[in-house]
Amino acid sequence: MRSLIRTILGDKLSDTLRKTFPSSILSDFPGFYRYWKNRKSFQRLGGLIDSSHVILSDFEDFAGESKGHYFHQDFLVASFIAAKNPVRHIDVGSRIDGFVAHVGSFREIEIIDVRELGEIGHPQVKFVQRDMMKSNPQFNEITDSLSCLHTIEHFGLGRYGDPVNPDGYKVGFQNLVDMLKPGGTLYLSFPISKKNEVHFNAHRVFHPTDVLTWPLSNAALTLERFDYVDDIGDLHRDKPLDETTPDFVYGCGIYTFRKA
Repeated sequence: MRSLIRTILGDKLSDTLRKTFPSSILSDFPGFYRYWKNRKSFQRLGGLIDSSHVILSDFEDFAGESKGHYFHQDFLVASFIAAKNPVRHIDVGSRIDGFVAHVGSFREIEIIDVRELGEIGHPQVKFVQRDMMKSNPQFNEITDSLSCLHTIEHFGLGRYGDPVNPDGYKVGFQNLVDMLKPGGTLYLSFPISKKNEVHFNAHRVFHPTDVLTWPLSNAALTLERFDYVDDIGDLHRDKPLDETTPDFVYGCGIYTFRKA
């Protein structure tokens, strides 16, 4: 690569570039050559450069990321809440700079997390710190709408400072259902695969139908809708949940339940 730069740019300029830019940048010669041409054109047009901050990876990049678990689940469930317009919506553990921000842009949302949260700066977002593996009657039947997205798979693995509990996800699920008023809606998502696995301490993955076997006391849930994101990050809307669901390595199931 050094000899190629020297051949195309000459000895003097080649030496100057090696002193100015790290070898990791110069190793991408096609990208760097495009950067250098743009830089010289910018200067010829009268532009002043105060410092070099070289980025070579964006020339052929897409406008943004429109695939994957978080993009689809956050967008989809936020749209469900907007359409349903519940009296109260509470979220447990979902992504603050994704789903919570989506919902908070058009309505009040209350969020619960086992971790602390700094100053939010937006009055329509309220925060309570709570361990959802601990039952608390104070929170029973307090809301008609509840979400827990890509969170329950972490309960009981200790990753976020929570107590270690092999059944943490089942305990947390019961406590989520307890929070709902009769007729209330629970939006739940987690990683899905062809079989249940624990990847300690990152997360669990579940067979898509496993959630239907999680024990509940004094409550019944009806699955109203199932959406999923496949292994390549594409969304499949409103599909039947049964044993014919495709095999996954690491998909995302998005469940809409209603409490009886």
